[in-house]
Amino acid sequence: MKVKEIIVVEGKDDTAKLKQALDVDTIETNGSAINKDILEQIAHAKNKRGVIVFTDPDYPGQRIRQIIDQHVPGCKHAFLTKEEAIPDRKQHKSLGIEHASLEVLREALHQVYELTENGETEITKSDLIRFGLIGGNGSRERRKKLGQQLRIGHINAKQLLKRLQMFQIAKDEFEQVMEQIIQEERA
Repeated sequence: MKVKEIIVVEGKDDTAKLKQALDVDTIETNGSAINKDILEQIAHAKNKRGVIVFTDPDYPGQRIRQIIDQHVPGCKHAFLTKEEAIPDRKQHKSLGIEHASLEVLREALHQVYELTENGETEITKSDLIRFGLIGGNGSRERRKKLGQQLRIGHINAKQLLKRLQMFQIAKDEFEQVMEQIIQEERA
């Protein structure tokens, strides 16, 4: 399968792994040392073919996403969970796309989100409280599960509503996922 958009990754190992999974073209940021030339390349790619930002599920990967969103708004995003990015061999201590299975990479790229500045969603802060996602025992674990199910990345309590809005998650989809998480907890 050929991916229409150009995928922005952190490095050569990520490119090599993605090319095993799919027919892709990539732009490498060379880690968090993303510079003006790379940002211009990303902007050009977005205008020509579209861009999917696919960085590691760690702080540097999140930082790269934020830099790209500031300079090239409107890019699409794909996410891996930390568990999906853990290497098989314990001698590697880093998380990364290069450690994920080919199946997980394909799935992540099928569930791509486009950020919007003024995302409209019917989800409210009271919904987050009602489902135990903020301010309670186990809320961190529930947010983790929600982020995994919706493939919107790791989210803290302060960012949760904003992230749901940015990715235009529908209230019915949100409620369905939360009811499933609660059922699994009770089992």
